[in-house]
Amino acid sequence: MMIEGLHFEPLLGLLQGANWLDTATYWLVFVVIVVLIVASIIGQTLKRQPESVVSPALLRTFNQRVRAWWMMFAILAAGLLLGYTCTIVLFGFVSFWALREFITMTPTRRGDHRTLFWVFFVFTPLQYLLVGVGNSFVKLESASAIWWADTLNLEGIDLYGLYSIMIPVYASLYIPARIALSGDARRFLERSAKIQFSLLICVYSLSYAPALAHLDLLTSKQAVSNTSSTTDDAPPSQDTEEETTDAEAQTSTTRRKWKEGGRAGLLFYFILIVQLSDIFQYAWGKLLGQRVIAPQINASRTWEGFVGGVLTTAIVGALLWWVTPFRIWEAACMAFVTAVMGSAGGMTMSAIKRDRGVSDTGTLVQGHAGVLDRIDSICFAAPVFFHLTRYFFSDLA
Repeated sequence: MMIEGLHFEPLLGLLQGANWLDTATYWLVFVVIVVLIVASIIGQTLKRQPESVVSPALLRTFNQRVRAWWMMFAILAAGLLLGYTCTIVLFGFVSFWALREFITMTPTRRGDHRTLFWVFFVFTPLQYLLVGVGNSFVKLESASAIWWADTLNLEGIDLYGLYSIMIPVYASLYIPARIALSGDARRFLERSAKIQFSLLICVYSLSYAPALAHLDLLTSKQAVSNTSSTTDDAPPSQDTEEETTDAEAQTSTTRRKWKEGGRAGLLFYFILIVQLSDIFQYAWGKLLGQRVIAPQINASRTWEGFVGGVLTTAIVGALLWWVTPFRIWEAACMAFVTAVMGSAGGMTMSAIKRDRGVSDTGTLVQGHAGVLDRIDSICFAAPVFFHLTRYFFSDLA
């Protein structure tokens, strides 16, 4: 399949997402902005109160977190507004920085340097390139996608089958082999496992968040009819006939294509739910926390905070169902699972930091130490949220 007059286009031309932003997403962004403004006002108001009213340490932590949330929201919102390509680049940069923090936290040997070069500058960008292209060769919606599909004979191929195994299979096999070739056998198993795990968590798992943009989403929600009233004498239009056909199809299959929302809204919903889960678990832990889950791992995480935070997150997730293809109860279930996995990510990272004898992974984000400290919940929740959405709310055909 050759197209006359087609000029070569950059590979970034493939990184495009249809139905990226929609009205519901803008409303959700507006709601978050309002909440952050209110939180900032509360923090500054309490700052003027005497120390007997509120704990200075607690207030300082709250204000630092609000500033950190403002910064993270601004970065994410900018990426979403600039388009899918910028969002992919943004997540790629975050993965790169988190991977750097993880590797810095766990010392390496000279024999690992060439392996780390492959990890940072080959596997990480390649994973996000594959995620960014996604199913572009199936839809062929741009001239660049048509050119690459024709050149590489990839027409009709969804790269999910490649980016879902590239790191767990190929990178995981390459890393120990490359370290072995360095000739340094000292603590070989520990070094290999450390690099494999860091790549799996910081890059592979996180990359499933922007991969949501390539899902052909389905919904069981009732479609909103936009049909305007017509006179009895007017003949039925072609659009009316198409709507009738769609309605008949919906009746027979109970599920339809999700056309009311955008993929950016689902991605923003996921990130918001993970962050809210952390906030709610922290708040409930401070209010009612008595039984610590694992005192030697994280003394601030309690069973009361976990249960209260997860249930509150499920309620909020259900209230935000309108920005997703989920029905209310489905949104509650997805938010519940996301909160549980996010909590598991936080506990896991706490265990790693205790093992390495550090309190924080870095100092880039004020109020939340390092980038890895902020995205640990997202890294654990993203693959689960993606695959649940893919298998239950998307067209796999």
